[in-house]
Amino acid sequence: MKSLLIGTAAIVLLAGTCGIANSAEVIRMLAPTWLGFAPVHVANDLGCFKEEGLEVDYKFEDDRSNVMAAYVRGDIEVDMRTVGEHQGRPRDASTPGVIIGTIDESLGGDGVITDDAIKTVADLKGKTVAAEPNIPARLLLQMELKKAGMTLADLQIKDIATADTAAIFADSSIAAIASYEPFMSQAIKASGRPGARMFFSSKDYKGIIIDVITARQDDLAANPKKYASFLKCIYKAVDYSKTEPAKYAEMAASHYGLTAAEVTEILETSLAYTTLSDAKAYLGAAGAKGSLHDIFDTVMQLNLENGGADSKLDAAQQIDGSVINTIAP
Repeated sequence: MKSLLIGTAAIVLLAGTCGIANSAEVIRMLAPTWLGFAPVHVANDLGCFKEEGLEVDYKFEDDRSNVMAAYVRGDIEVDMRTVGEHQGRPRDASTPGVIIGTIDESLGGDGVITDDAIKTVADLKGKTVAAEPNIPARLLLQMELKKAGMTLADLQIKDIATADTAAIFADSSIAAIASYEPFMSQAIKASGRPGARMFFSSKDYKGIIIDVITARQDDLAANPKKYASFLKCIYKAVDYSKTEPAKYAEMAASHYGLTAAEVTEILETSLAYTTLSDAKAYLGAAGAKGSLHDIFDTVMQLNLENGGADSKLDAAQQIDGSVINTIAP
């Protein structure tokens, strides 16, 4: 999923914040440039974090390896990704980060684009397909290939940066691209390729691409109230997106280089934010299973089958509903 790719620049910028005292009032985070994560920015713009005594330092970073390295070093406390990306290599049971909330579900925001030369997924055999490693659309591609008795080994995979989707789609030697919004729509609109279109998307695989909020276990244990305040503000911003959609779109747009109209279109067609009650149902009561546990296990098996993960992770150890269940509606 997720643009203004800052890449390694985010790490450089982050280095400037590492001098901030790691107090109970500070949360440092890196996450992709995906509109599903906009409630964090809007919560900040609304002043909620300040009211809660928090300073949230959120920088964009689409490169998963950079985020994981920052997590391991202790440069950040929070990350946001899909369940599948959370599970991806090199994570094992000892890797920092436990799921403390959900923020959105992709309902068309991740997918594969192609043109008239490709009628069915079987037509991709032997052809070049571009995709950034370990993004949700790549998992969708693997699932679609499996239906046709194929695997990624039947394709010529070209690793790319998702932000380059439009430029790469201009190359007719690329049969298809696994990507996410807004890059997919931008690439299709800019393309002169006959029949440029969405081939399939997360809309066809509901309940699989769920974005989660994770936190370092050590800081979570030491400062549970900090994370309760953090989550409380995120879900207030989610509520704001529903009660004041036009104002929300304007506020979110400024952080993503989009217009308010583009934000509105993506929110109406590509994703759905999860409310506090949704998130509580996903994570379950403290010490109990929620619906996210089964989703976690389903995606875990897919990741293991497709080579997206090396270690089988235990959903009960990777999901912690203790903090979210302290937040009043």
